[in-house]
Amino acid sequence: MTQGDTMTVAGRTVLLAGATSPSGLVIARALSSAGARVIAVGRDQGKLDALAAAARPADPASGDRDAGSIRIERCSLTNEAEVAALADRLAADGVRVDGLVPLVGGWRGGGGLAGQTEEDYRALEQAFTAVRVTSRAFDADLRASDAGRFAILSSTAVARPLAGGANYAAVKAASEAWTRAVAQGFAKAARDAGEPLRAAAVVLRVRSLDDVIDAVAARILALWDEDATELNDRIVDVA
Repeated sequence: MTQGDTMTVAGRTVLLAGATSPSGLVIARALSSAGARVIAVGRDQGKLDALAAAARPADPASGDRDAGSIRIERCSLTNEAEVAALADRLAADGVRVDGLVPLVGGWRGGGGLAGQTEEDYRALEQAFTAVRVTSRAFDADLRASDAGRFAILSSTAVARPLAGGANYAAVKAASEAWTRAVAQGFAKAARDAGEPLRAAAVVLRVRSLDDVIDAVAARILALWDEDATELNDRIVDVA
């Protein structure tokens, strides 16, 4: 399949890193229903099992019995060795990732600048660590795919940070900078190889994820409907 062909998420393998949150369940279901193969990764086995139970059965008529499936993998996404082992395990099974969406996150804040504690920052920083560790582990897969996609969920707070959310905005800003560096890496690799750009890294900004989760899920599905050259290094506000 070339960039000139019509593409969809159907048949793609998408890894959701930190999939056991309520938003992860919504996104996993949307991807599965659209015919994607989902790899749901998290630390809580019980939540992972519940998520897998929501998988849409594969449609035998589709020609791909894995389409619409959800595979669960238990892994600490801030542990570089565990994530590397996950990548090796998938590769050994012949699985190559076409999409990576880190969903590790959460909110801590309030109390003005004085309330921005080191404990809160270290807790929030885990989300940035997951972005860095997972993007490195699956970079080769995304570049090798004919339509690799890397997308993070960020916040409108980056554009207008408040004192009471300084820790949160700082972590999100760092994650955005890392994602834009991933985008530059995709573009450089394509130029160096003399090939069309096929991989794209995108920042999806939201004000309140709970209020727009369905729109976020739809936007993630649509990443495979657009050409990589139009998507790469974009910051998209999701209303």
